Amino acid sequence: MRRGPVAWLIAGGAMFLLLALPPGTTGAVSEEEVEHIATQLRCPVCQNLSVADSPSEMAKEMRGLIRERLEQGESREEVMTYFVTKYGEWILLSPRASGFNLLVWLLPFAAVLAGAAGIFAVVRRWTVRARARPAGTAHPSPDPAYLERVRRELEATEGGPRA
Repeated sequence: MRRGPVAWLIAGGAMFLLLALPPGTTGAVSEEEVEHIATQLRCPVCQNLSVADSPSEMAKEMRGLIRERLEQGESREEVMTYFVTKYGEWILLSPRASGFNLLVWLLPFAAVLAGAAGIFAVVRRWTVRARARPAGTAHPSPDPAYLERVRRELEATEGGPRA
């Protein structure tokens, strides 16, 4: 049986691909793995977007580099460590919860607790003052001299007493 040149090209290409891959390489990396890492990294060009969401050319290159490193057999942690080594902790969209970065994670909770304590203190003060008043004196009666003065001023501005 004689094979044509196309068959030899296909067989040769397949052999080349098998031999070109380093040993232990699966060769197939799911897009989900690349996306998972890319969502955790900040794009150096559009700094408010992740590498997964950024349309910039730099982000496309970074996604390709993530895919390439995963295909070479590196773990997610190793890929993340590579980018942190190259760009610094700034490249991470959410800082690691250790060292000085721990403040970023703890201060919002501390602020909410302080606000809740402040609201509790104000409400407690209001209720204590309400309980401290004698019964029947919810609103103190106005001074009769003050009421007379208001009545006279109203009569003067309206042009006379009302019936």
